[in-house]
Amino acid sequence: MSHINLSRRSLLKAGAAGLAAAALPVGWAQAQSPLTIGTVYVGPRDDFGWNQAHSVAMEILKKVPGVTVIEEENVAETDAVSQSMESMINLDGANLILATSFGYYSPFVVELAKKYPDVEFRHAAPLWTDADPANAGSYFCYLNQAHYVDGVAAGAASPSGKLGFVAAKPIPSVLSNINSFLLGARKTNPNATVQVIFTGEWSMPVREAEATNALVDAGCDVITCHVDGPKVVVETAEGRGVKTCGHNASQAPLAPNGFITGAEYKWATIYSMYADLLAKGEPLPNFVAGGYHNDMIQNTPYGAGATPEAIAAADAAIADLVAKKPIYVGPLKDNAGNVVIEGEMDNYDPVLDGMSYLLEGVVGSIT
Repeated sequence: MSHINLSRRSLLKAGAAGLAAAALPVGWAQAQSPLTIGTVYVGPRDDFGWNQAHSVAMEILKKVPGVTVIEEENVAETDAVSQSMESMINLDGANLILATSFGYYSPFVVELAKKYPDVEFRHAAPLWTDADPANAGSYFCYLNQAHYVDGVAAGAASPSGKLGFVAAKPIPSVLSNINSFLLGARKTNPNATVQVIFTGEWSMPVREAEATNALVDAGCDVITCHVDGPKVVVETAEGRGVKTCGHNASQAPLAPNGFITGAEYKWATIYSMYADLLAKGEPLPNFVAGGYHNDMIQNTPYGAGATPEAIAAADAAIADLVAKKPIYVGPLKDNAGNVVIEGEMDNYDPVLDGMSYLLEGVVGSIT
């Protein structure tokens, strides 16, 4: 994930409404009718994960009078997404394109934004910069904060303190979720460890099941993940009789016995803002992002795997995050023994966007 410059990151302190007002206004200078919004998903909309989180939130935009929503699922991060987006523009008359997968942005969104300057493009990762087309932009929710809460609850609910993490790829946003989960766990169990296995792909069900079983075999009694569709991980762990924390959307129905809580995007906050602006004929911001302090993430309601101690500790952690209490407080070392964070870091410090390490206490390697 690329860095976000400090001037734009400072907008986060204003909250969602403030961000919309402060960002550079482009497009939508006058109310347009009808409005057609095209949304592209990298996987199925009912994956209990990344795509479902977006699809559920899209219901907000469908309720805006005069707005039509066009959706296409299972679109690869290749030229296929350009073809899908261009079809939405030319055949369906899309005025706004929401590209919801990380790999859609460069070069696909950027090139089409240049080709169609009268169409707005918004991408679900913090990749937009001032050098990119003015009719493009980013929106993002910092899910590591909810994974920190997961860790707090997992550390309290785990008998052994051995936690497992199934991860797709060692990019900064994934590493941030792993490290935040560890720091949360060590708030309630200072001796907790997190063993991580990378599958190499965002969606690889066979590898996800194998990784989950390997972590359980290694003694991990709470499993979480960062993959597009956590269904396989959660169901496999539940079948092995170990507890789970979720990712992206609610997986609570998949683990009635062992589910603790989960880290969920709250895309509806951003989409509600977009819907309000569209209904008024007002400009969309180029960049909007946040976490707990501006209601852009949430934790899944507690399941049967959450102990009373875990619930109390997680509730307190959420209150701290709403108050913007920092997660990363140094000195912190990576798991090779190098000091990587010396002092206290704001939860939205741009330095954290370039995270390239696993903290001490995480068992695993990014190479």
